[in-house]
Amino acid sequence: MWTGERVGAVVTRATGVVLSRASVWRLLTGRLGWSLQRPERRAVERDESEIARWIAHEWPRIKKGP
Repeated sequence: MWTGERVGAVVTRATGVVLSRASVWRLLTGRLGWSLQRPERRAVERDESEIARWIAHEWPRIKKGP
């Protein structure tokens, strides 16, 4: 995940200009129009059709109990 510090380090390496965290934030959001985003926390191997099948068939059986 990219942070302001990491972006600032890349800018410094590429251009030699040292930017504060606030300046990096203004550059990314103001001039480039980027927004804060975080990755979704879900399994890559998630199978939506299997989940739907489980909810439709298994969950009602478990919910009813013995």
